Amino acid sequence: MAKATPRATPASRALDEAGIAYAMVGYAYDPEAPRIGLQAAEAIGVEPGCILKTLMAAVDGQPVCLLIASDREVAMKRVAAAMGGKAASMLKPPEAERITGYHVGGISPLGAKRRVPVLIDAGSLAGRTEIHVNGGGRGLQLRLATADLVTVLQARLVALADR
Repeated sequence: MAKATPRATPASRALDEAGIAYAMVGYAYDPEAPRIGLQAAEAIGVEPGCILKTLMAAVDGQPVCLLIASDREVAMKRVAAAMGGKAASMLKPPEAERITGYHVGGISPLGAKRRVPVLIDAGSLAGRTEIHVNGGGRGLQLRLATADLVTVLQARLVALADR
């Protein structure tokens, strides 16, 4: 179920400043949903692969932002290898919130408080010209061109998926 379009967030302002076209898509956020990205896809009526979930991890203690389709899982060994490190692990929610300035369920790769390297799962973008990412608030997705997302984030495309 869609809801009224929300107001600007640091994520949408980052896109505005970069001159990138996007659409804000609001939806009824379910805090009880076991997988937020899948719930978002269902709520806005797109297939799960169209929604990139934002995950915050650390490689050898250094934070990194990971984007992967909501219906895929990250292989931490691949994350570590992509960053030239030995070990990768997910950040605990309070640490992810401190670094990004966003709350869990509303963490966006755009407009974060602290800039960190961004890795995007290449397979999640294959064949897609548009993609959705969290807009910096619970119940908010931003739809934009995949090429624009990669450019604005200065992201690296790598194989991150477990499958």
